[in-house]
Amino acid sequence: MSIQLMDIVGRVSYNCDIMFRVTDIKEENGVKMVVLYGEDFRLVADAPYEDLIKVNPSERKRMSKESQSREEQSYILFRQDVELLKQKQEYEATDSYSNTSSYFQMPGRVLHIDGDSNYLKKCLTLYERVGVPVYGIHCNEKEMPNKISSLLDYYRPDILVITGHDAYSKSKGNKGDINAYRHSKHFVQTVREARKKIPHLDQLVIFAGACQSHFESLIQAGANFASSPSRVNIHALDPVYIVAKISFTPFVERINVWDVLRNTLTGEKGLGGIETKGVLRTGMPFHKPND
Repeated sequence: MSIQLMDIVGRVSYNCDIMFRVTDIKEENGVKMVVLYGEDFRLVADAPYEDLIKVNPSERKRMSKESQSREEQSYILFRQDVELLKQKQEYEATDSYSNTSSYFQMPGRVLHIDGDSNYLKKCLTLYERVGVPVYGIHCNEKEMPNKISSLLDYYRPDILVITGHDAYSKSKGNKGDINAYRHSKHFVQTVREARKKIPHLDQLVIFAGACQSHFESLIQAGANFASSPSRVNIHALDPVYIVAKISFTPFVERINVWDVLRNTLTGEKGLGGIETKGVLRTGMPFHKPND
């Protein structure tokens, strides 16, 4: 059975542990090679054509169901966190419930720049579900450094997400060599350009990176949160859970890094960061438009 563009496949040599989407088929030195994008993980990989097998519909359905179950569990835990934050805010905004004045909240606005249009759509759906105001831009990883300045000027976000695909290649160098990574250097350059515009870590909160990205370089470049400390794969939706937590945390509070990571699908092996202020602001009174 021939493999074609956009087919869902697995790598036989890896026991088909991850579902991939075929994005390119090419020939290198007489060997047929395939470029793969992870369906649920922000991983890009090259594989020999002969090492691939199509994932049959029943197996694909099973793996998708397992992934959706993990995603739903993370969503439930996240909603519990947000509800506790809202209750705390209501208590403080109403002076321990003694003030009956109504109030309103302004969650932090997110600009999410993604190298994968399919992942971006999934993330935007989740942002909408949790109630985070967001602008989504699909942009090739290599073009991000040149476009970030104008995008920041136009959208003026509180939180910036820079993500897409990445991968570490042992054949290109050791894990400390940023040139051994497919897109880490582009993410780093993008963070640096963003910090030229807005240097303060609490005026623009940045998440950057994808699967196996060079975590240390991203943090040093100015990211508040990044992937991947242990060079593991991260789930496509992990950036959303991180920035949504920041979006709903009041600006007068500092966020414990573990509190941000605990409800992600990947955890501290794939994600990390530094102490950061929240960006939510509360105001009053609240008036309905027709009042």
